[in-house]
Amino acid sequence: MNRWYGKLLGLIAGALLFRPNPLVGALIGLLIGHAFDSDWFRLRRREDPYAELGVTADASDAEIDQAYRRLMSQYHPDKMAGAAPELRAQAEKRARAINAAYDRIRTLRR
Repeated sequence: MNRWYGKLLGLIAGALLFRPNPLVGALIGLLIGHAFDSDWFRLRRREDPYAELGVTADASDAEIDQAYRRLMSQYHPDKMAGAAPELRAQAEKRARAINAAYDRIRTLRR
């Protein structure tokens, strides 16, 4: 994110609202504005399962199955048996995300 307006608004509001020491208020407002610009307070939205598999929502069941199989053959942890532990952990994480997205799509389409 490359937003700046939260910092500016926080700086101005902090300086105006904290009258005993406007410099400290401006600094606090700047920090709070930075937190909002960086989405620290954003509620985590549920990921789009279709985007996880690389298909659109109007894809057929056969296309979804094909995308699932293609991704699982690429990211299955057993294919990384001789790789470094970090790569194996990344493959396991990605395989879990793919499985969760596929299960979510199947649940939505019932």
